[in-house]
Amino acid sequence: MAFLRSLLFTLVMATITIVISTLGILALPLPFKFRWHIIRLWSVLNLWAIDWICGIRYELIGEENIPDETSIIFSKHQSTWETFALQHFFPPQVYVIKRELLWIPFFGWGIAILNPIAIDRRSGHSAIRQVVEKGTARLKRGEWVVIFPEGTRVRPGEKKRYKMGGAILAAESGFPIVPVAHNAGMYWQKGQFIKKPGTIKVVIGPVIQSQGRKAEEILKDVENWIESTMDVITKQ
Repeated sequence: MAFLRSLLFTLVMATITIVISTLGILALPLPFKFRWHIIRLWSVLNLWAIDWICGIRYELIGEENIPDETSIIFSKHQSTWETFALQHFFPPQVYVIKRELLWIPFFGWGIAILNPIAIDRRSGHSAIRQVVEKGTARLKRGEWVVIFPEGTRVRPGEKKRYKMGGAILAAESGFPIVPVAHNAGMYWQKGQFIKKPGTIKVVIGPVIQSQGRKAEEILKDVENWIESTMDVITKQ
């Protein structure tokens, strides 16, 4: 039964992705916020579908910590779930992504509609400068920037080295950080087709200020908060 439910959701998600990305492409001449609302519909429909089909729900904690000012979101990355959930929780946003994602038919095209910061992770310092320059420009336009500081999905209980790019962006731009921890990987794990029913816990942390601080200090605060929160929600 779990396999059939997962298969049905995959088919539904693929259909939603094709339809919404096509609408988004047609809306390319329109302003960013209008295009973002179209793509946000993709997230709303997928959250509804995975709840109805697979029984995966979520509990959102700390919504009051979302500030009114434009910010940088640092989120744990465990599954595909958060890529559409974050769009539902936060204001209009762009993602820092590896450029290869843009080559995926429909899914990548949908991401491209939102003017992501697509980088070649092998280019080292050049990639960091792209994140800083393009990220600062997006933030000044009022667009939130989403960063997965570990750079890739990790399985529950695992942790990878937090990368400096996002912290350097925060330090040089002066925009604050909103940390996010969640345990989506317990129900939709990296590399696993089967989705397990349950309630994903999503915790939005207090704002971490960046003005006048070094990138290393900022990154340490972000990592400590996310990982300590992960320890709590993973064991619950």
